[in-house]
Parts: sequence; C-alpha cells; structure tokens
Amino acid sequence: MAQVKSSTKSDPNYKVIAENRRARFDYAIEEDVECGIVLEGSEVKSLREGGANIAESYAAVEDGELWLVNSYIAPYKQAKTFTHEERRRRKLLVSRKQLSDMWNATQRKGMTLVPLVMYFNHRGMAKIKIGIAKGKKAHDKREATAKRDWSRQKQRLLKDHG
Repeated sequence: MAQVKSSTKSDPNYKVIAENRRARFDYAIEEDVECGIVLEGSEVKSLREGGANIAESYAAVEDGELWLVNSYIAPYKQAKTFTHEERRRRKLLVSRKQLSDMWNATQRKGMTLVPLVMYFNHRGMAKIKIGIAKGKKAHDKREATAKRDWSRQKQRLLKDHG
C-alpha cells in the first residue's frame, strides 16, 4: 500500500485536500488505486481552497462506471450563477482492467471501495485514492487500538529512561 507523501519543494502543486483517517481503523485495506475525478470548474476552485470531506463517502461500480457517492465539496462563493451541487455523485476515471478488478472485489463477501485521500498531484490534477477494503470486526479494532497504545507507552518509557 502506497502512502500519499506530503508536499515537497520539488512538487509545488502537490496538496492533500481531504483524508479519510477513519478508513484505516474501520477497514483492512488490501489494495489501493489512484483515480481521476470528473469535476466542474467551481468544484476545482473550492478544492484549491481546501473545502472537501470524504469521511462519509464511498465508491460504487454501477453500469460499468465507477462513482464517488456522498462526498462533500463546499460551494465556491465567487461562483454566483454557475455553482455546483455539494453532494452530487462524481464519476471516477480508471482503466477498464482496474474497474474490472474493483467490480470483482466488491462481489466477494465483505469487500467495499473506500476513499482514502483526495489530493492534487504534482501536475495539479485532482486525484483520489480508493482502497479495496474488507470491514474489520470489533475484536480486530480493539487489537489495533491496544497495539497502538502499547507502542505509544513504550515510546514514552524509552524517552523518559533513555
């Protein structure tokens, strides 16, 4: 799984817009895919200002196309007459092979498509990383939390006594 790196001086256009941090807690991510997004002009302007939320959204394969459902992009204040609908379904752009793999994965028991992060790449194009994931059970979440808490406690002990 590739993590999205933070902005560097060599990539002035690179910028994370929205991140779904809860996704890695609630789901076991098996694979992630970078997708393009079909956006309107006022949506791009709003994203440049950082007005987006993908925490409650999901992706779905319908009629041979990939869609981002229930994502929020804030209205752009300067676009008075040509504004966009805030929670509309947005088409995602992937290759036919990737689309086929995603459709096959969602047909298996418990697999879903979860948006992980929305960002502008080094060329300034809006992209979204979709994870092919399986939902975690409650005991898996408790185990992950205990492991994280133990590593934090261990780091504190080493800092205090090291």
